[in-house]
Amino acid sequence: MTTTTPLLDLLDAHIAEGSMPGAVALVARDGRTEVATAGTAGLAGSAPMRRDSVFRIASVTKPIVAAAAMTLVEDGLIAPADPVAAWLPELSAPLVVRTPRSPVDDVVPALRPITLLDLLTFRAGYGIPSDFSLPAAAPLLGELRQAPPPPGAVLAPDAWMAALSRVPLLHQPGDGWLYNTCSDILGVLVSRVAGRPLPAYLAERLFEPLGMNDTGFAVEPAALDRFTSCYRPGADSGSEPVLVDAPDGRWSSPPAFPSGAGGLVSTVDDLAAFGRMLLAEGLDDAGDRVLAGESVRQMITDHLTPEQRAASGLFTEGQGWGFGGSVDVEITAPWNVLGRYGWVGGTGTTAHVIPATGTVAVLLTQMKMTGPTAPGVMRDFWTYAAGF
Repeated sequence: MTTTTPLLDLLDAHIAEGSMPGAVALVARDGRTEVATAGTAGLAGSAPMRRDSVFRIASVTKPIVAAAAMTLVEDGLIAPADPVAAWLPELSAPLVVRTPRSPVDDVVPALRPITLLDLLTFRAGYGIPSDFSLPAAAPLLGELRQAPPPPGAVLAPDAWMAALSRVPLLHQPGDGWLYNTCSDILGVLVSRVAGRPLPAYLAERLFEPLGMNDTGFAVEPAALDRFTSCYRPGADSGSEPVLVDAPDGRWSSPPAFPSGAGGLVSTVDDLAAFGRMLLAEGLDDAGDRVLAGESVRQMITDHLTPEQRAASGLFTEGQGWGFGGSVDVEITAPWNVLGRYGWVGGTGTTAHVIPATGTVAVLLTQMKMTGPTAPGVMRDFWTYAAGF
């Protein structure tokens, strides 16, 4: 018999109204942890959701890849102000559209090189704008598969970078915030600076030290029975969800392109371990250092100007942006807490930490979002976590 809790009641209510087949959620603070598993890993008749169910976390990948980049900074291999062209020669002479609405062939040279800091803060000039119709956004949403969550780019990293080099920037480096693409570039950069594939480097520097044994770019064969199906909503509110990816589908084998923007799978406890490390200023549960405290502080600090925050509103609702994740800088909704850091994934996932209260909050569902606006279950969960 399952003991009901407020968090379980929250999930059950959204499952009952048909917004998702199942979910796993975790909220922890001050040594108190509440975990709820609800519904099923697929549609009716499938296995019950488990605490160790594995999900495609989509853009919740972004803070993890940003943390990996900071380990390279700490090792002295690259600095935030360094131009990335030394490792990404494809970006050695970027061109910029004359205005955001200019055709892709109306370009001018970039005024300065793209730096690591530009990639970490999503201000390199590459990315998805709030207005998807801008001409320079078309190749990102097409050939380069940047419509979040990325459906698994078919190009290998070197070929992907070659294709990206033919796409003009929407803004001069440093001038504007744009979504998603910088994390994919960052993933390639981490691999090249480290001199090894991105999956291997993440495993060595983050997943193994933190005990994130179920996190990676593919699901191990032995874990496929815990891997959830992925769905998108049906054509109307009363129709059955549509299967997007089954457990034996895309993530059952290593991808050609390990997407730093959205390619990881994980579990609620793995993501909670990453969150606890951030709250502990870089220490794991055993007290061993994974990241420097200063690296964590830079990650969870807003780096945008007020104008850049306003322009990013479709995705961040006007909040700030650190490295790979948003930062609450004002209270505009019941779930906002100043300094709250984290992000959401287009497959229906979200993970945040609240440094002011020492809270970790992770919600994993398998229902794809229909746009940048978070669904009701996320907003209800965030509100619950803010008052936990």
